Amino acid sequence: MAWKLTHDGATVHVLPGNGGIPNSHPEISPLDFPAVENFCREHGIKLIVVGPEAPLAAGVTDYFAKTDIRVFGPTRQGAVLESSKVWSKKFMRRHGVATGLSWTFRSDEMQAARAKAAELGGNLVIKYDGLAAGKGVYVCSSVDEANAALTELQDQHPEWFSFLLEEKLSGPEISIIGITDGNRIRLLAPSQDHKQLLAGDKGPNTGGMGAYCPVPFADDNVLAAIRRDIVDPTMRGLQAEPFDFKGFIYFGIMLTPQGPKLLEYNARLGDPEAQVLLPALKSSLLELIEATLDGNLAQTTVWQRNDTFVGVVLASGGYPAATFPTGFPIAGLEAEANFAPQTLIFHGATRRQPDGQLATSGGRVLTVVSRGHDLEDAVQQVYAECKKVTFEGVYYRSDIGQRPIQELTAAKF
Repeated sequence: MAWKLTHDGATVHVLPGNGGIPNSHPEISPLDFPAVENFCREHGIKLIVVGPEAPLAAGVTDYFAKTDIRVFGPTRQGAVLESSKVWSKKFMRRHGVATGLSWTFRSDEMQAARAKAAELGGNLVIKYDGLAAGKGVYVCSSVDEANAALTELQDQHPEWFSFLLEEKLSGPEISIIGITDGNRIRLLAPSQDHKQLLAGDKGPNTGGMGAYCPVPFADDNVLAAIRRDIVDPTMRGLQAEPFDFKGFIYFGIMLTPQGPKLLEYNARLGDPEAQVLLPALKSSLLELIEATLDGNLAQTTVWQRNDTFVGVVLASGGYPAATFPTGFPIAGLEAEANFAPQTLIFHGATRRQPDGQLATSGGRVLTVVSRGHDLEDAVQQVYAECKKVTFEGVYYRSDIGQRPIQELTAAKF
């Protein structure tokens, strides 16, 4: 987002930022709203564009509503679409959004939840109700897996909590992200995330190991069905609910044989989808944001580039475990001439050492993005570029954008 807004002509400061983003300010927490306000006053800033979910759920938009500083992002009530999976599912049911069956339980109803899981043969999805950085979802295929997931959920959340059991849907999964003022919506290109850690969609869920856009099998028929069964009912629901929603809205969608069904909402740009979607966006993101806040979204058009963009996440060894070693020097980035001209490298978990050396500081360290005339071309380029960056324990999936053709052709209904 900082890269795109800068290209759109804005002067951008990032809180807290990282070792690779200019004008980063790691000393300021984005959850410390008075400190953020003081920073904006000192720098003459009049617009805040929210990236992560935590400030939205904490009410950053509500806080700044009392000031002359505008915030692009929904209110705390609107952000509940993402921050509570239970409330979100009720919203879908209330407004006729196509989605799978689900059952809600509290942590003191674990025995009943285990009985329901057994009734479903363990073939289900378990979702923690609150925010979990993309790691509160368990996809199960047996009763043993379901019981193990429920036990892990209890261990991770010893306090009271609620959760969902959902029917496990089948089919290709895609992401549709839009910009909305609560009445109208402008959609970005369809993209596909790769959430599981290992190639072949195996291993634990992560915050995302890579993405590409556009999605070749998301043809006009698929997109029309998504609009009819998911996007339009959601927009009618937003208009009916007693909260303000101006910002990004993310639709995580499964293309089942019965048609598209919504898995989840996010109240923000998806990650890593944003890292391919924003390079693909030919229109000015800044102009779209300002039009949304000014009530002029209806007068805008979203223009996309014709090429394909693929992003691969370079992660720390041990991610997504709760703890893993960091602080390793990153080599290869200093020689920009080594990379193809259109290669983009977005920093996630990096920091500057006292000597200026870049080092790892978390799980998803970097995302390498390549642009090609088609998916095969972009995939070939991005993996050639990934080999040029090294740090101890570096890991990345080897199959981003390479799911089998038979899976892609399954998106017909």
